[in-house]
Amino acid sequence: MSQSERERRWRLILGGEQADGIGSTLQGEDVRIDQCLSAVYGQSKRRGSLAGSSPNLARWLGDIRQYFPSSVVQVMQKDAIERLGLEQLLLEPEVLDAVEADVHLVATLITLKHLVPARTKDTARQVVRRVVDDLMRRLEQPMRQAVSGALNRAIRNRRPRLNEIDWHRTIKANLKHYQPEHRTIVPEVRIGFGRKRSSLRDVVLCVDQSGSMATSVVYSSIFAAVMASLPALSTRLVVFDTAVVDLSDALHEDPVDLLFGVQLGGGTDINRALAYSQELIRRPDETIFVLISDLYEGGDETDMLKRAASIKASGTEFITLLALSDEGAPFYDHRMAAQYAAMGIPAFACTPDQFPALMAAAISREDITAWAAREEIVTARGRA
Repeated sequence: MSQSERERRWRLILGGEQADGIGSTLQGEDVRIDQCLSAVYGQSKRRGSLAGSSPNLARWLGDIRQYFPSSVVQVMQKDAIERLGLEQLLLEPEVLDAVEADVHLVATLITLKHLVPARTKDTARQVVRRVVDDLMRRLEQPMRQAVSGALNRAIRNRRPRLNEIDWHRTIKANLKHYQPEHRTIVPEVRIGFGRKRSSLRDVVLCVDQSGSMATSVVYSSIFAAVMASLPALSTRLVVFDTAVVDLSDALHEDPVDLLFGVQLGGGTDINRALAYSQELIRRPDETIFVLISDLYEGGDETDMLKRAASIKASGTEFITLLALSDEGAPFYDHRMAAQYAAMGIPAFACTPDQFPALMAAAISREDITAWAAREEIVTARGRA
């Protein structure tokens, strides 16, 4: 890299203030790039600005899509919304048409859904639809494959009835017991498919819909909809803040409608959510309960811990996800996570790409803490 190119890049990074020490002058397209960066990351006195109008924002959105790759555009959009408070401008149709849609934008639109004016409702739904369709294309097949594979392994048994025997796998497993003199195989091991049941495992996703968990709610809703389409799983989706809403009946509907049924923001009452969810657990030994929350409890902490211990003691596979998102280590209540871990309830953050494998491990009754260690996922540690 040439010296001039190094100076150019440092000039764009540092912004051209007197303190940057570069003294380099930008020309041509670099001036527009600098203005795009200054609008979000510069001081108020710098020339770049999104002002308070949708035309300025729409123009800026078009510029950054021209100058930066999609992954960078999404980060800049998110930063602009958070730093400059542009939520209201996102309710303008021309702005939504120009925006690079991603999961963070969907979370913002869901948060603002009650403020969306009539002229923008259709555009907002189209934006959410684009993101949902993209997520379904990316996540649905891995989820189906992982869960279906785990379910197929789970329904095989070693003491099958005659009409349940998988003859192909049984013969293959017993070839070493072939008796040449009798020209037959002794089936010491019999492998069967197991009896068909309407539901092999029950899954309850209990999702914190406070503002800090916004992207986790979006991903949880997508995964819940996929799992609900698998006949061997009985899937329930419960979302909560200080109130509890059961969205299970909406899982077979349009995922976009499901997301617009979520109310992001508000406080957090995990204890109330656990109390409701506990009533849904009818077969503890066959149930996987996933609490997705940062564990900042606004209700009764003592009762919440007692209820979590009760669910765990019933034989339910209890997992706590501190976040279900693409980001790194989330903000969460470390003290509470440690107490969950001390009760034998694994607590860790999980990315959407890891979630299908996590559910497959839970269905296969693997040790989730050991699974997380293999995946190099850092889990919360219980206090000695």
